[in-house]
Amino acid sequence: MVNKETVRIYYTLRIAVAMCFIGHGAFGIITKPVWYNYFAVFGIGHDIAKSLMPIVGSMDIFLGILMIIFPVRIIPLWLIFWGAVTASLRPMSGEPFAEFIERAGNFGAPLALLVVTGGFPKTFRELFNKIDAPVELTERNWMQLTSCLKAVIFLLLVGHGWLNLIEKKSLISQYNSVGIGNADGAAFIVGMIEMIAAVSVLIRPVRPLLFALFIWKMGSELFYPKYELFEWIERGGSYGTLLALWFATAYQPELNPGKIRWSFLQTP
Repeated sequence: MVNKETVRIYYTLRIAVAMCFIGHGAFGIITKPVWYNYFAVFGIGHDIAKSLMPIVGSMDIFLGILMIIFPVRIIPLWLIFWGAVTASLRPMSGEPFAEFIERAGNFGAPLALLVVTGGFPKTFRELFNKIDAPVELTERNWMQLTSCLKAVIFLLLVGHGWLNLIEKKSLISQYNSVGIGNADGAAFIVGMIEMIAAVSVLIRPVRPLLFALFIWKMGSELFYPKYELFEWIERGGSYGTLLALWFATAYQPELNPGKIRWSFLQTP
């Protein structure tokens, strides 16, 4: 029997992967200026980079659409690599290391999707197998999934909190745009709250906190001073991992040998 929470986690992570590809691809199509810095890491000049960006962007968008229409195992596997590489180009081009870990959702969401749907492919043929919602989870699968989601959320919250504490220019602009007078003070408070929340999620994820963080991330990513919609879509991995863990904590397994039976998590 298919557990409804497992199916919800599957579709949440599947949509999150598609959003990461499509949002990132959109920046390639519009030739986002900061991308020139990332191409420069490989010694690629301005003119060649400008011609390559739409190609890279188109491939990303194609994979995102394919993830929605016909998901195969190689797509999230590629995004684990691609998401980690593109995120690492930020510190390699001179940006703070926090920029890398803040994007943990980009490579963490596809990793969680593979975990919940059977893990990494074992043969070349399995790379092109369609990913379906899992019928059931073993105790080990469930533990791997929740551990993966907690680690990803911890990283993305620490990264974003860190960027607030060092007063990243675009974040300060966001606070100014919504009428906050003391933007530096707001950045410090938000940064500290996100750091504390990150540790809390890692130790013991509480459902109300997860939902509040989900709403916070969904809302705050809309205030980028430029490319608001594309920025919001690209960070689908952040929302997806938070929502997936929220679904996962709605039920807890009865730890019997073999397969898990799910029951409502009783709260005192």
